[in-house]
Amino acid sequence: MERCKWVTNDQVYIDYHDSEWGIPVYDDQKLFEMLILEGAQAGLNWITILKRREAYREAFDNFDVNKISLYTEEKLEQLMKNDKIIRNKKKIYSVVQNAKSFLNIVNDYGSFSSYLWSFVNGTPIINHWVYQSDVPTQSELSIAISKDLKKKGFSFVGPTIIYSYLQAVGVINDHIVSCFCHPHYKEEKAN
Repeated sequence: MERCKWVTNDQVYIDYHDSEWGIPVYDDQKLFEMLILEGAQAGLNWITILKRREAYREAFDNFDVNKISLYTEEKLEQLMKNDKIIRNKKKIYSVVQNAKSFLNIVNDYGSFSSYLWSFVNGTPIINHWVYQSDVPTQSELSIAISKDLKKKGFSFVGPTIIYSYLQAVGVINDHIVSCFCHPHYKEEKAN
């Protein structure tokens, strides 16, 4: 069974690739979680964050956006002492502002999901990359969403982070065509 080339033999990566990456997400809590985790990943390997994911869930109240939007300075200082997460002050402090901005979008659009999926008219982009090296790190779509999120007060949402986020939540499906998770591969096996 062939997978995308970025997947190592680490079970955390295998599970993430096989059951999560590229699958459309519409749940706001999950969309918020992934946005925060992608921001935390900036400058690091994704596996570093995946291995700390449960610690992040515990530290950040299971990514309850309403609770996080009310975090106090005292709570943020506690998070800075939590050695189970990445203790980068800018990243930790950005989570509160991102939560507030996220709630503003929910207020304006009914849900963050509605906002995000409106960029692709509700239909995932399914790419047909042959080689892992063909997969870009950003696109016109990620640039546009990044720019809009920044305008709405978000941080750690650059075009590369957003491209990775769009892949993670299935707005963009970048499984290579030989990967068993790619829709084309599944169609061929069915015939």
